[in-house]
Amino acid sequence: MPKTAIFPGSFSPFTKGHEDIVKRALLLFDHLIIAIGENSLKEETSTENIQAIKDLYANDHRITVMAYKGLTADLIKKQNATCIIRGIRNETDLAYEQEIAKVNYTFFGIETIFLLASPALKEVSSSIVRELKKYGKDVSNYLPESH
Repeated sequence: MPKTAIFPGSFSPFTKGHEDIVKRALLLFDHLIIAIGENSLKEETSTENIQAIKDLYANDHRITVMAYKGLTADLIKKQNATCIIRGIRNETDLAYEQEIAKVNYTFFGIETIFLLASPALKEVSSSIVRELKKYGKDVSNYLPESH
C-alpha cells in the first residue's frame, strides 16, 4: 500500500524552500499531497497561486495539489494519509510547529515529520517574498523556475 503524506500550508507564494521540502519528502513517501489551506492570519491564497503550484507539478504523478478548508487533521483522515510534513527554517518555526504537532498527535493520532530547511534556503520566507513582491521588487531568485 502506497504511503501518502500531506504537506499543508498557505504557500503564498510557493518558494524554492517549499520546492526543496517537496523533493525531499518524495524520498520518504510514494505520494505527496500539497494541501493549500486557508489561514485566517494570512492573506487568502489566490487561484493563480494554486494554479502555478499545480502547473509546477503537472507531470509528476506522485504529487497532488489541492486547496482545502478546515482542520488539516480532517484532511489527513479523508485522504488516508500517513502523516503531515512540515519544513523547519529556524527555532521560531520549530517552537510553533511543535505545538501544532503535539495537538495533532494527542487529539487525532497524527504524526508530523519535520524536515529541516536546506542551509542555502533557510532564509527564504513566503512572508518576506510576499512583502518584497508587493513593493515591486524582483523575487525571482526565491521562486521555482515556472513561477
